[in-house]
Amino acid sequence: MTSLTPTAGADRSLSRLPSLTGLRWIAAMLVFGFHVGTMRIIVEPEFKAVVDQLFTLGLSGVQFFFILSGFVLVWSAREQDTKWAFWRRRLAKIYPNHLLMWAVVLLVGLWFADPVNPSAAMQNLLLVQAWNPTPGYFYSVNTVSWSLSCELFFYLCLPFVLPALRRTPSAALWVVVVAVPLVILALWPGQLLVPEESRWWFTQIFPLVRSTEFWMGVAAAELMRRGHWRGPGLPLATLIFVVTWAVAGEWIRAEFWAALLSAAYILVITSAARADVRGLPSPWRSRPLVWLGEVSFAFYLVHVFVMVTILRLTGDRGVGFTGWTGPLVVVGLLLLNLLLAWLLYRWVETPMMRLLAPSRKRPAPAGSPATTTGGASTTGGPSAAVAPRQRVADGVGGDGHADVPAGDQAVGSDPAGIDAGARRSG
Repeated sequence: MTSLTPTAGADRSLSRLPSLTGLRWIAAMLVFGFHVGTMRIIVEPEFKAVVDQLFTLGLSGVQFFFILSGFVLVWSAREQDTKWAFWRRRLAKIYPNHLLMWAVVLLVGLWFADPVNPSAAMQNLLLVQAWNPTPGYFYSVNTVSWSLSCELFFYLCLPFVLPALRRTPSAALWVVVVAVPLVILALWPGQLLVPEESRWWFTQIFPLVRSTEFWMGVAAAELMRRGHWRGPGLPLATLIFVVTWAVAGEWIRAEFWAALLSAAYILVITSAARADVRGLPSPWRSRPLVWLGEVSFAFYLVHVFVMVTILRLTGDRGVGFTGWTGPLVVVGLLLLNLLLAWLLYRWVETPMMRLLAPSRKRPAPAGSPATTTGGASTTGGPSAAVAPRQRVADGVGGDGHADVPAGDQAVGSDPAGIDAGARRSG
């Protein structure tokens, strides 16, 4: 058994798993690039071919964040935590940003004289819209918030699952990791059992289906927590991902994409976490990448709305730009979204987490009597072969403060212009 305890020379700050923070930005950029393509911002054939080559599979950035969410929440779970404290922290993380963007999007929509469906708007406000297959509901208001609706379901379930997870044999956890790509693959023919008008919702949005990716991350984190994870190192895992990405877009049928990428993503996530814990080299923990990863949740929430609004104001939505104008517009939109994301992160997300999240309790001293909290036993802790609880930056937002727990948000997507041939299962 290989210990995950940091080596003697490892930097203690690496216990934050900054490589996962840096990887968040890579995944966020995949989704951004995907929307650049679906919104037809670039129409020059040579430049459009590059965007299509790089970002055809960009929608799978959502998949990355769902897997990452399960991984970091289990890796950083507090044995003394209560269900209500966990739920309060997660709501404090996602809801203030969501509430502000919900209001902004509606106000701008009123300015454009867009019709408003009160029922759809209310479901979006409460983050239950992903359960409704009715067109115009799950992609309502700020369209990307459908993924927060899924995350809210994951957050609700996890505290009930954790006690059983800690007792689950490692062999069963490996079955989960291996089975999830197969389940995703089976959803491709399985969607034929669903009415045609609901198949996109069923495979892309439905929280029960999307939770398979979350549970894959959960199982992998528990295996790594025990020191039972077996996988390649970060260089090989990164190479596997790059090759999978390149080959899938060129030669693999669309129905296999999600299954292949789920396996590639879990290898990258686990190998990056292991590199941080052991203090091994990682290209993903550079200071610029970590900063970008910290603002990526806010970036996710604003990017589609900002891009659509700018294109509507200029009259270029669905028309695009020729020549070098297209790439320059994309760079401008990227920088504008980054600025707005930083403002949202700095002035809403971070202060609201400090204000609303429960204060961090000190763990019980080693050897103290075991207690039970919220139905989960806190007896003992990781075995000697497993690293102690590590603080992990949030899956998308991360605020870098010691009293903020780990977690993450998913990067969502927009329905506009999505090629039916690029649909994935699960």
